[in-house]
Amino acid sequence: MARSVLRVFAWLGILLFFFGLFVRSFAGAAYGGNYILFGLLIVIATVLLAMSPDILRKDQVIDVWSALIEKADGKAGDILNGTATFLRESKAPSLDIAKKKVSTSLVGGILGNEREFLVLTDKQRLSLRAYQIFINARDYGVNLDVSWYLTSRPTIAQALVALVIKSYSADREISDLNVFDQQDVRAYATNAHRCMKKAVSKVIEETGQDAAKIDWKSKGFLGIS
Repeated sequence: MARSVLRVFAWLGILLFFFGLFVRSFAGAAYGGNYILFGLLIVIATVLLAMSPDILRKDQVIDVWSALIEKADGKAGDILNGTATFLRESKAPSLDIAKKKVSTSLVGGILGNEREFLVLTDKQRLSLRAYQIFINARDYGVNLDVSWYLTSRPTIAQALVALVIKSYSADREISDLNVFDQQDVRAYATNAHRCMKKAVSKVIEETGQDAAKIDWKSKGFLGIS
């Protein structure tokens, strides 16, 4: 769902809530309760939609890497499964790995505009769970398009503020982390990148190409290579 639409619903919920308080203050405690409840429900539903875990939003992307492997169509499963295997072998602490259908919006998901991703979540600490990694591989003609995205998802409070008064800045949020949390996010993302790199390199070698010709450096806040 477009962020502008979500913002309209958020404001509607807030206005209904305060209208209910206004009615109650002038007409008595028996009145205005339905407006207050309905307003709260709209705000809660709007925030939950904005934070949907199976939606990949471009404004939440901190870092990204992608490459096009020539004449490697049909190998998407090898990339995703290989990456998952290397991740498990890495023994990364508290790492959750799930294969999911992901969309860029709620409406897109309802209409079936989805792609399969590996979704990684670091559950080591609550402060790190907002930083998810989405890994994708898909056929593009006779070639294979591979990519990953490191995202920062707002907390409920941040999502509400962003919907009402301003846009959420993922880059700003990660820069506000303490040194240890930044270190953990970097290690988590770098490990995921290198595990995918192993899986991609294996496919490249199987097609008789040179993996050294791939630009492995990510483009974003971390600049992982």
